[in-house]
Amino acid sequence: MVWTAPDVEQADEPVIGDDRTILTAFLDGQRDYLLHKCAGLTGEQLARRAVPPSTLSLLGLLRHMAEIERSWFRRRVAGADVPWLYVRDDDNDADFNDLEPTQAEEAYACLLRERKLADAAVADIALDDTFVHTRWGEMSLRWVFHHMLVEYSVHNGHADLLRQCTDGATEPD
Repeated sequence: MVWTAPDVEQADEPVIGDDRTILTAFLDGQRDYLLHKCAGLTGEQLARRAVPPSTLSLLGLLRHMAEIERSWFRRRVAGADVPWLYVRDDDNDADFNDLEPTQAEEAYACLLRERKLADAAVADIALDDTFVHTRWGEMSLRWVFHHMLVEYSVHNGHADLLRQCTDGATEPD
């Protein structure tokens, strides 16, 4: 049986709430949008580099965002000593480069796991709490939420194009 990415129910974001509630809901919306763009596609389709010569693929985006979730929320904000998922010393873009269609189901599950672990890692950290980034200095969890919204938004634009190039769909059925 061929695995296909499952359908995703996208929730509406609240229009009233405190900063944490609004930021979390908007981030979850962006997270779900990427999964929504993958819905119904096989591992083969997800791994397809649909816009040559770019190395971008939907599978690469799933892997990249799992790495980004882990990196910002768990490694940097929470200070967890967890290894990189895909990044290697000889290839910082391994999340996009070392792709096999058979990895799709695990990469999808990995992103879901990393989302949950990221949320748990920062659940008790206030938005204004800070940590020190080795390159940029002191920054807050609030900044990380905003950064993650931008990161997902940019890559979700890529996902729109990749999905349309893969099967012509502008929205999954």
